[in-house]
Amino acid sequence: MISSKIKKLNVFLASLALAPTVSAQSETISLGFTPPTVTDILSFAVKIFFTIAALTALLFLLTGALQWITSGGNKESVDKARERIQQAIIGLVIIIGVVALAVTFEQFVFKQQICFGFTCPIKIPSLIQSQ
Repeated sequence: MISSKIKKLNVFLASLALAPTVSAQSETISLGFTPPTVTDILSFAVKIFFTIAALTALLFLLTGALQWITSGGNKESVDKARERIQQAIIGLVIIIGVVALAVTFEQFVFKQQICFGFTCPIKIPSLIQSQ
């Protein structure tokens, strides 16, 4: 009885050794879209950052103007509104200066070989493409 089990085990082990091996072929899986590169993500982030900064400065300019209008001639309120407007204008000038400097470097100094995110087109790939 034990010898028959050993024979079956030997036959089984021999069949394993002679069995053809199955090799998995590497298949490329298509996602249906091209994932954005780090450059695309950083370019998009820089554009979003400066857009939000400019909109915030404009909002401060408008709130300063509204504060000036509603001050009712109160000297302290007018001074606070004037300071807010001055700070908003300084912020806008700094933002415009940085963007102009970066665009100048991108286009003329680096000849569009290096992109800081201002003159590069925003590439937002559509995730679902019709085939």
